[in-house]
Amino acid sequence: MSKIKCAVLGIGNCASSLIQGIEYYKTRNDGFGYINERVGEYHLKDIEFVLGIDVDQRKVGLDLNEAIFAQPNNTLVFQQDMPVAGVKVMMGKVLDGVAPHMLDAGSRGFMLSDAAEPSRGEVIEALKASGAEVLINFLPVGSQEATELYMDCALEAHLAVVNCIPVFIASDAAWAERFRSHGLPIVGDDIKAQVGATIVHRALSGLMSDRGFRVQRTYQLNTGGNTDFMNMLDRSRLVSKRASKTGSVQAALAERLADENIMIGPSDYVPWQNDNKVCFLRIEGEHWGGATAEIELRLSVEDSPNSAACVADAIRCAKIALDRGESGPLKIPSACYFKTPPEQMDDATARIKLADFIGQTPPVSDVRVITSR
Repeated sequence: MSKIKCAVLGIGNCASSLIQGIEYYKTRNDGFGYINERVGEYHLKDIEFVLGIDVDQRKVGLDLNEAIFAQPNNTLVFQQDMPVAGVKVMMGKVLDGVAPHMLDAGSRGFMLSDAAEPSRGEVIEALKASGAEVLINFLPVGSQEATELYMDCALEAHLAVVNCIPVFIASDAAWAERFRSHGLPIVGDDIKAQVGATIVHRALSGLMSDRGFRVQRTYQLNTGGNTDFMNMLDRSRLVSKRASKTGSVQAALAERLADENIMIGPSDYVPWQNDNKVCFLRIEGEHWGGATAEIELRLSVEDSPNSAACVADAIRCAKIALDRGESGPLKIPSACYFKTPPEQMDDATARIKLADFIGQTPPVSDVRVITSR
């Protein structure tokens, strides 16, 4: 099977977890950790990284498999033995990808490289020269201008896109039409975690709705100590993130909540947590006879590895679409793996439809859920 050649935009914790994981599963086959070992004909080990783009002086110019361990990355190192990738991290465009406060945070923040920023044309040429087929967007939350610039470059260089951040591209009608007109697929927006705050919140909300509970109020408050949480201390960069997470949970409810009855999003940066994310979740509702019930939950996860399995599946879905000549937003993979897809679906339905998309038998548990409804 041919390799799926990927360019990675932003060599932070998420990129580190993804790249470590692809190497990790080359020699391990115990059936745990990933969602799908194969997606269509493509195995996890068929994913290859051929270009890295970043703006931090501690990463630019390094071999990609060395850069994933450079500061300010602080995620779990579970695959220390990484071969030389033979791919140097190139300097990217800064634009709005770096919030000003991130430059005043010492070693935990960003340190801009003094390398010259490439022109738009140079980015396009680098993408073409790498042989990449898929661009993975891991830019910081709030990077609207930078994301749009790189989406333009991906279209010109003829790459599919996996948009892992809450800048709305796959779910935006104008961008969707641009990808269709260029004959290219996109999967997005805003990656879900494998078992993270949003998917757990959706599952509990959906359970209460399915069992006749009326959800009245809910919150999800998250803390962490990685650069993502530090970046989001600038609340102006949080607008799309809050909208994405809130919309994903609202979609799982039988009845949409008023804005004052739902609060979801990052709440604070706790440096000593590093890449650990702690979610505090509460759901209040009523059931038979107006009796009330409350759920409170605390979830603690290593944040970046928790998204990697979803990204790995999304990459392979994008490649399948390329092979088939499909273009525009991929609605089913997006609904499975992203918080703000072009079309929201309940999770069991999305997984059944995904199995058909990738040519696999749907999980029996999902079929039972759909049948019971």
